[in-house]
Formats: sequence, C-alpha cells, structure tokens
Amino acid sequence: MARSDRLAEYAGKRDFTKTQEPAPAKRRPGRGRGARRALGFFVQKHDARRLHWDLRLEWDGVLLSWAVTRGPSPDPSQKRLAVRTEDHPLSYAEFEGTIPKKEYGGGTVMLWDRGTWEPGDGIDDVDKALENGKLRFVAHGERMRAGWILVRMRRRPQEKRENWLLIKEHDEEANDDPEALVEHYTKSIATARSMPRIALEEGEGAQAAKPAARRKGGARAKASKRGARPPPFQQPQLATLTEDVPAGSNWLHEMKFDGYRCLVAVGGGNAICYTRSGLDWTAKFGEVAGALAGLDCASALLDGEIVASAGDGGSDFSALQSALSEGKPTEYYAFDLLHLDGDDLRSLPLVERKERLRALLAFLPAAAPVHFSEHVQGHGRQVFEEMCRSGKEGIIAKKADAPYSNRRTRTWLKIKCRNRQEFVIGGYKRSDKRGRPFSSLLLGAYEGDELVYRGKVGTGYSEAVMDDLAGKLEKLRRKDSPFDRIGAAAARGAVWVSPRLVAEIDYSELTGGGQIRHGSFIGLREDKAPAEVTMENASNPPREIGNELHGVRLTNADRVLYREQGVTKADLVRYYDAIAKRMLPLMERHPLSLVRCPKGTGDKCFFQKHASGGFPEALKEVPIRESSGKEEEYLYVDDVAGLIAGVQMGTLEFHIWGSRIDKLEKPDRVVFDLDPDEALDFEVVKLASMVVRDRLAKLGLETLPLVTGGKGIHVVAPLRRSADWPRIKAFTKGFATTLAGEHPDVFTATMSKSRRHGRIFLDWLRNERGSTAIAPYSTRAKKGAPVAMPVSWKELRDLEAANSFGLEEAKRRLARPDPWAAYGDLRQSITKKMHDAVL
Repeated sequence: MARSDRLAEYAGKRDFTKTQEPAPAKRRPGRGRGARRALGFFVQKHDARRLHWDLRLEWDGVLLSWAVTRGPSPDPSQKRLAVRTEDHPLSYAEFEGTIPKKEYGGGTVMLWDRGTWEPGDGIDDVDKALENGKLRFVAHGERMRAGWILVRMRRRPQEKRENWLLIKEHDEEANDDPEALVEHYTKSIATARSMPRIALEEGEGAQAAKPAARRKGGARAKASKRGARPPPFQQPQLATLTEDVPAGSNWLHEMKFDGYRCLVAVGGGNAICYTRSGLDWTAKFGEVAGALAGLDCASALLDGEIVASAGDGGSDFSALQSALSEGKPTEYYAFDLLHLDGDDLRSLPLVERKERLRALLAFLPAAAPVHFSEHVQGHGRQVFEEMCRSGKEGIIAKKADAPYSNRRTRTWLKIKCRNRQEFVIGGYKRSDKRGRPFSSLLLGAYEGDELVYRGKVGTGYSEAVMDDLAGKLEKLRRKDSPFDRIGAAAARGAVWVSPRLVAEIDYSELTGGGQIRHGSFIGLREDKAPAEVTMENASNPPREIGNELHGVRLTNADRVLYREQGVTKADLVRYYDAIAKRMLPLMERHPLSLVRCPKGTGDKCFFQKHASGGFPEALKEVPIRESSGKEEEYLYVDDVAGLIAGVQMGTLEFHIWGSRIDKLEKPDRVVFDLDPDEALDFEVVKLASMVVRDRLAKLGLETLPLVTGGKGIHVVAPLRRSADWPRIKAFTKGFATTLAGEHPDVFTATMSKSRRHGRIFLDWLRNERGSTAIAPYSTRAKKGAPVAMPVSWKELRDLEAANSFGLEEAKRRLARPDPWAAYGDLRQSITKKMHDAVL
C-alpha cells in the first residue's frame, strides 16, 4: 500500500472537527533512504480502550507506528507485543491532549519520549528490513536509548493487523527490571504533566484554561525581535527557611548567594533590572543590564542575584555594598527563566526552564558579568556540608519538576549554614565612647501590623559604616517608640527613629523570648521594604503555660510531641487556644474520634472511637446507639477547654461526624475526600477538586475546599439539616460513581488500592452514619506537624501541597479574612431533584 494511501487511512478514521489530532498536511519531502538529517523518534502513552504506548519512527515523510502493550521494557528477556497501526503524519509527532471518547482512539495522549533514531547494525535498507519483518534500530530518546529490535510475528488468517514484538538489545542501557521504564517515567517529557492532569486540562471545556506556555505541538510562538518590549515585572518566587535538607534526586541544590535579588526584563535591545519589590535599579547595575540587553532573543524575563565576588567562588554582601557605593562592577548569577519570546514559561518544570536559560546564556561573551547558576541534582546533605565547610552562606533546594510561583513556597527551600535575616531599625542607644555616635541598634520585625522588638546589635560596624548610619538615623529621629512591644529595660535611654531602614544581621540564635543573641551588623538592605520584614524562624513570643488553662489541668507540658519540629504539648495547647475561635463553629458538638499519640509521633499512636474513662471533664460524653443496637459513649467538645483536654490526653488529630449530637440523624455537611494515588502530583488533585466543585455547583450545591494536611483535598458542602443519612449516602455514592464513569482515567469511586492506581479515589464513604473526616484546623499526626486548613478556591490554585500549613502559618492566618466566612450562611439542602440527577 502506498504511503499516501496509509495517510488517507489515518484521515479516514478521524473527524477533525471533533478531535484535537492534527489533520495531514500537504506531504513533505521524505526523509530516509540515505537522508543525512536525523530521523525523529517519538513515543506517546495512550489511555484508549486499553492503555498502551505508541512507538513512532519517522521514515519517508510519515511516522511508522506500532501500539506497544504494557510499554517498552529495558529487559531483553521481555518481548512486548507491538501491533502495527496506520502511518501517522509528521505533525502528530509531539501531539498531547485528549481524543473524544466516541472517536477513534478516544482517550488521553501523553508525549512519553522523543529524540532521534537510526538503523541498527546490519540494516542497510529500512524498507527491505520492514518487508522482511526484522528492524534493528538505535534510539536516542530521553527514556528509550541504545539498541532495540522490532520482529514481525507470523500472521494468522483472522488477524487484521500485523503483530510485531519489541525487544531490547543486550547493551549498556539494558536493565533486568522489566518495568523500569514504564514505572519510573509517568509524566510527559514535554510538559511534566501526568495522564490525569492532561485529561483534566485538555478535556471538554478545559481549553480556555490551558497554560499559555503550552502551545499546540510544543512549539514556541516566536516573537519578532524588532519592536519587542521587555516583559513586565513579576513578583519573585521566595524560598521557605528550613533546617532540614530535602533528600532525593527530585531536588536541585544551588549555592545561596549573598547579594540583591534581581529580575531582569529584556526586550527590543534594552534590559531593565528590578529589585525583589519591583524598584528599577538599572542605573545601579549598568554593566549587567548592558550585557543582558544583547541576548539573542526578542524578549525574556530572568531571575537571579546581583553579587560582588568574595574571591573564593562565593559572594559577600558587605563587598557588594562597597562596590555599589564606589561604582565598582558587580556580577549577575541567573537561576531561572520566566518568559522567553512572548511565551510564559512559569508552568514548565524547573529543569526545563533552566535548560532554556542555559541555552540562552551560552552565546554571551566570556567576559560578560553574567553567569548561569549551576546546580547539583540530589546529594543535598553533601552539597550543604561542603558549602558550610567552605564558608558559604548555605544552599537553596528547589524541586526539579515544580512550576514557578510568584510567592513564597515549599518547592524552594533555603538552608543556612548560620542564622541570618533582615530586621527593621527602630532606634539606637547612645555610646559613651568618644567619636562613636551609637553603641547599638534596636531592631524589630513585624507580626501583622505590629513592630515587635527583637533585640539590639552593637558589633559589625566599621567607622565609615557607623558614620553613614548615624547620618541616616539623625534624619529619622522621632519622640515616641515605633515598637508595639518592647520591655522597659530595652527602652530605657533609647533614641527612637521612624522604622524606614532595614538591616541585615548575622546572629548565633534566638533566646527563649525570641530575641537576637550574638548579633553582628552586615549592611543595610535598600531593596526590601520594612513592612515585608517578618521573622523567618521564630514564632510569636510564647504564651506561658502553667499547670492549668481554661480549667484543664496540664501535665508534662514540655513533652515533645513532634520530634523533628520540637513541638511540645504546651505548643499545641497554645495553638488550639488561639485557633479555637475559628475551629469550634465548624466542629463543636459533633461526635469525635481521636488519633492519640501520648508520647508523640515517634511512639505508638492509636485511633479512639469511644470514651474509655479517665478523660478530663471538658471532653464531654454522649451515648449513641450503634447499628449493632448497642449503646456506646462518644466524645465531643463545645468549647476551647475541650480542645485543650484532648491535647492533654495526647490527641494529635480530631475527626468529626457529619452531624451534631442534638440532631444526630440529619447531617449538616457533605464531604468528598479526594484521596490520590501516591504517584499523582498535587496539581492533578487541585484540578480534580475543581471538577467536583463545578459539578456540585451545577446541581445547586456551593462548596468550600480544605487541604487535609496529608496529600488530599476535602470538598465540603454545608447543609441545612433536613435530609437523613440514607438519602445523603445515596446521593454522594451516586455522584461519585457518575463522575468516575465520566472521567475513568482520573477518578475511581471504589476504595480498592488496585483500582486507585494512577487515579483519585473520590471517597463518598465519609458520608455514612458513624463515619468521620478530619476536623478543619486539626493538627495531623504526620511528619512536619501539618494542619488541616480551610482555604478559598482562589487560594487553592496557588498552593504547592496539601500539607502546606504548620502551626505558626495557621495562627498567622487569623489576622486575615476567614476563607470559610460563608460556611454558616450556606442554607442548602440535598433535594429530590439533585438526588434523582445522580441516580
């Protein structure tokens, strides 16, 4: 059959008004039969009637295609069935998306591998090899590499297609783990998306939400260099301070620079240097701007750090300040690329953004003051220790597959060799030494709108620096203290100044009261606004916990319950005391089940459903008749004392029924728990939760999201207490089953672990009488001391994980608007119409 006829076969099987697949274009000149240019090699994972991998080899102007069941295996002993299918047009090479279910090949398609190929040893004529039924080829893909063999099987009379076998050659890329490729590589080689994520983003009604950086076929929309403008300033992604270096090969580790954060916007032969707060400092960094203005692109937005070299491969902030004041040259280390030639790259994985950045910088002159920030993948602890040994400030650990977020995240972590951060100058103490204008600076940091005193620092000043500071402070003098909280001793004899200057301070530790110990002045931070200065590694001054609080007698208050974080029982009591005003309206008078860890998470924990005696009176009891007919005592709380009593008994998790004790048979909420397979990224879970939200909204139910502190999301619909448990259970089961039927590659409504592989269990079983779900604002008995946190739908879009919130983050949120403020006002019911719609 002629190749043009085979492309006609491809076109004849598809309705291009319904499918996203590319229609054949005018046939391009064939490559092959002696062509010198590299031939394309592609593999697409295809979840159609059955999951398979489509192997495609470019030859003579088309893509030769085989459907490989179970996927390619690196084990030469494994022979994988490869069914020969119709030739595909070259435009299909990097197709990724969804094919409508009722169309030919309906399902999700992911670009799994790509590269080039060439005929293997002994293959002089590819057409003849295909005709003879044995093709050796060498793959230069990113996942499939080295030698492979395609062997045609004997064709039976009833078979409509040719059946071949795909076999790995015995070479350096062979692996005796038969599933090493398909088990390890589960995301797109082009966009780092999983199959469920592609199904959600590319399915019906999702096209408008596609990220701008994902163009059809993966190509960049090349902008014209002439007349291009620099992209606008973007808020930079910020790293979260932590003490633990993350393990695993999915983390990239870069040196932490000691300089000024700088985003550089390039366009039309110009470059603008922005500080982290968006100030235009191009004039200060003229040499850097001049070098980047010559980049070979129409436009770009780079992220990096301006530094002055310390002479040992590191950087020094004091040297940078001197360089700026004296007009000396500075250098720029670029570590990220946000925009390029009109494309927004922020949704791409970090590793891909850095690859593009490296390529962009490659052709700058060697003498240019611009460098690519190198990284080490994995081996984080060794990298950190080496940085500390060599006197560097620390490292920044970044998740390799994460997108760029314009905020502080946990996909970027900073680990410091020593304590160092910014503080606001609120005053100074006079010096009794001749010629010395002050003895120490009085420093603070903001907690909400309050400037809280954090101690004084009297070392680290040269004469020139001290004179310069004295001149600046003299202009800012005021009569009253700018600190909202400062002790009488610290305030005695102070000269107050308006809080407009920010100082970088190096210090050994914080005292128990949260004040600087052994601090040393490093320099002023002109790039950071005072209002942005908060403590990175200190909580609010702790409330003293005595032997009794809210009438609950406390014992062993200093017992550590979360060892890695050092969180004590007293810390948990403070947390629940603070958070109760938001937590109690959502869970009071609901029967409870508790997860108790009396000696902390490092010891035995257990789930307690019934009251067993010995609990403080603040934990109330109520008799409830169970399905067996037996009556048992259950626990509940109706005030903050009950929460504290739970902590006293070692409770790390509060789980609640969906109804209250005064009307036990009529639930006051519906909960859908999105419980994902471990392999799924959180982006998929977020998108899936929004699918659930939208479908419930069409039925007339407004919902609120809760990130569980684990790996999932709860979609919660508050209810008027009118429907009973059987109706609620029937509705939620019908809804989950219907949605799983519509999106079988994303959801399952069955608890079975085997059915959950690569999918999300839409757990409707939380809506049975006696079943429980984690209470909003409850801590979790998990690593990191996370909190189950109510959030808004808008906020959810930018979250990096379901365990993003700890105790201090939760308490700080009390100063912000309540994301669930509408919870008590939602007067909605499961109507017969809703019930019938899902059954």
